[in-house]
Amino acid sequence: MRKKIHPDNYRIVVFKDMTSNQSFFCKSTIKTKDKINLNGKEYPLYKMEISSYSHPFYTGHIKYVDSTGRIEKFNKKYKL
Repeated sequence: MRKKIHPDNYRIVVFKDMTSNQSFFCKSTIKTKDKINLNGKEYPLYKMEISSYSHPFYTGHIKYVDSTGRIEKFNKKYKL
């Protein structure tokens, strides 16, 4: 990898699908608020509502996500 081409905050982040409760590691510069302790190390945590673990296109079956209160969740998340 070439030196000095990535931002300073390019690091390993844990992405967690909150629907399926699955997680995966990936390098990213995304801003995170939470942290998670895995295998004795602390990593930044980014929570997602949907990923390839829970998306119907990748799973092959329709899985209904909680449809009640979606507007309230959105307003709470973005403080509208």
